[in-house]
Amino acid sequence: MSTPQGPRRSLLQALALAPWLAGSLASASAEAGDPARPRLQAFALRDVRLLPGEFKTAQELDGRYLLSLNPDRLLHNFHLNAGLPPKAPVYGGWESQEPWVGIRCHGHTLGHYLSACALMWAATGEADYRQRVDYIVAELAACQDARRRGLVCAFPDDDAQLLNGLRGRPVAGVPWYTLHKVLAGLRDAHLHAGSAPALAVLRRLADWIDEAAQGCDDARFQQMLGVEHGGMNEVLADLHALTGEARYLALAERFNHRALLDPLVEGRDPLDGLHSNTQIPKVIGFARLHELTGQPRYRRAASYFWGTVVGNRSFATGGNGDGEHFFPPGETRQHLFSAKTMETCSTHNMLRLTRELFMDEPNAAYADYHERALLNGILASQDPASGMMTYFQATRPGYPKLYCTPENSFWCCTGTGMENHAKYGDSIYFHEGDTLFVNQFIASELNWSDKRLRIRLDTRWPDDEAARLTVHAAEPTRLTMRIRHPAWCRQATVTVNGRVAAHSREPGRYIDIDRIWRPGDVVRIALPMHLHLQPLPNAPDIAALMFGPVVLAARLGSEGMAPGADLIVNERTYGDVLNRPMDLPTLPVGTRALEAVVQRNAGPRLSFTLRATAPAAELELIPFHRIAHERYHLYWQLS
Repeated sequence: MSTPQGPRRSLLQALALAPWLAGSLASASAEAGDPARPRLQAFALRDVRLLPGEFKTAQELDGRYLLSLNPDRLLHNFHLNAGLPPKAPVYGGWESQEPWVGIRCHGHTLGHYLSACALMWAATGEADYRQRVDYIVAELAACQDARRRGLVCAFPDDDAQLLNGLRGRPVAGVPWYTLHKVLAGLRDAHLHAGSAPALAVLRRLADWIDEAAQGCDDARFQQMLGVEHGGMNEVLADLHALTGEARYLALAERFNHRALLDPLVEGRDPLDGLHSNTQIPKVIGFARLHELTGQPRYRRAASYFWGTVVGNRSFATGGNGDGEHFFPPGETRQHLFSAKTMETCSTHNMLRLTRELFMDEPNAAYADYHERALLNGILASQDPASGMMTYFQATRPGYPKLYCTPENSFWCCTGTGMENHAKYGDSIYFHEGDTLFVNQFIASELNWSDKRLRIRLDTRWPDDEAARLTVHAAEPTRLTMRIRHPAWCRQATVTVNGRVAAHSREPGRYIDIDRIWRPGDVVRIALPMHLHLQPLPNAPDIAALMFGPVVLAARLGSEGMAPGADLIVNERTYGDVLNRPMDLPTLPVGTRALEAVVQRNAGPRLSFTLRATAPAAELELIPFHRIAHERYHLYWQLS
């Protein structure tokens, strides 16, 4: 009996482990993983504009935070290392202190900030962000000129730890992880803000790395990769794609950590006990290298990793891990009471991996996970009052979300958070020839200049189960619109200009509407939602409550929380807030339908009431992404 291989194998694996993906994964087509299939194209972020709604509000809140920061304070240590006088004092938190003993991340925020400003420029066209990009790039170029070398960094001991790693010596901190953020920021400044100087600075920095690594043999290089190094393989592969220079591709492949790559290629799961967000960026690099080289082993590794993480190691929100680490899947129950589950950086990078895999294999399973993690993990990570970001999102019963401070934290998740809310438009639409994929139901407008048409998507999703697409075409245009029928929707209906064009009872597929589109055509999409349970992996008697793709949380109020206590400087204190243990709440379902226990409240915004035997025991349930500044329950013991 033959066994499925490559991407198809990972999808079937996830199907067996994650029932919510069943519809999508069962529909994996014969073209899955077909090397002859053309790769999907993403629209440039500048081609998509968000329309009013929660995602745009989050984008605007993030934008205000970006503009409140002083680039010179982020550049402080870069200037010092280059022998230039700093122009402003350095920020606090991870930018000037060791977040924990031996770990140094000085300068990582500048890379994230540069990426975020470039993304925000592309997403909004607002000049302030482009000015920030140009200023930072010019200052980094000045640092290179002052030192007459390509390396720019903010480490207190300059290049010492980078060289220690290359020479087989003990390393303090995570120097390659931190340097990766600067490389990625320069790449994004070039790709999203069109900065030619950024590419020049990036090349000089990569040339320094290439030269410094010349005397390091493969065994010592692999030893060095045992320390977190971010997505060095990915960003160097990107540089190869931008320049065509083979040496950057060779250097990217040197940064492949074989201790992870080899077992994944063989279909073995080596993740127990590993730091989750150390591994995910490596795998994004594997996926990118598959795109550039066509080597099947890279695709096998990336696809298998995605399948095992999404199918067997993820919570209902799409997040994973406890205390930043993967744990054995059979121990999920024991980790449910932790305040340090679901690191936001891990969700950020799982979304980046999912997007890369989807463009190679446009299966709705990837889009379904992307939707779930974006809504319940990323949108949920922002404080709607301050714009600050979560580090962890606790599954512990009765715990609150905790957020960073504006100027004295600068966690890794602060940095990825800056980027997250700037790029909500990057995965709503994709295209392939004359086919348009409508992947996410986020209010937005697409400008498809090659086709001379604009498509406006109006929706109040997830409060409203309907979406409307309006076509604005310069002339009649033939194309196929592929609209995702989500795995959570039992049946979907699509009408064009008031007439039913498709009625689908096959969740997890795409609904194809092939026609000549004329100016003013209107497509209406009905995606009815229903209540359902999402069991905890390997613990079927414990589940989260969901309505469509929305994870519901019980509101418990702010008793015991002092005002402002949920903005914290030190992420290590996550488990020390409201340390009083609470029991896992019971959901009295039995053999009854969920609708008999949980009833939707009237009103324009999603809200439910959990009705128990006594009125005093009633609880209000709202979307997890709207919980802020109060305690909540996320999982339930079924009875």
